[in-house]
Amino acid sequence: MTKNMEIRYDEEADYLEIFVGEPREDYGEHISEDIVIFKYENNDQLYGVGIFNFKKRAANLSDVLSKLPVSIKIEPA
Repeated sequence: MTKNMEIRYDEEADYLEIFVGEPREDYGEHISEDIVIFKYENNDQLYGVGIFNFKKRAANLSDVLSKLPVSIKIEPA
């Protein structure tokens, strides 16, 4: 099953969200001061991430990505 990835950025709040599939009203868990992961309540499966203060953190994006508990594999369609 293929799921779409949705990326949203709020420039005023400097907040980036990345979701796989449809964003839902489940729950987020802070894994650091500025990073939140979103999980389904029924199975704890990760479906999204939110990054506060993104512009500041994007200067060292590898640091941000190293804190995420996911691996991303991109394959040609």
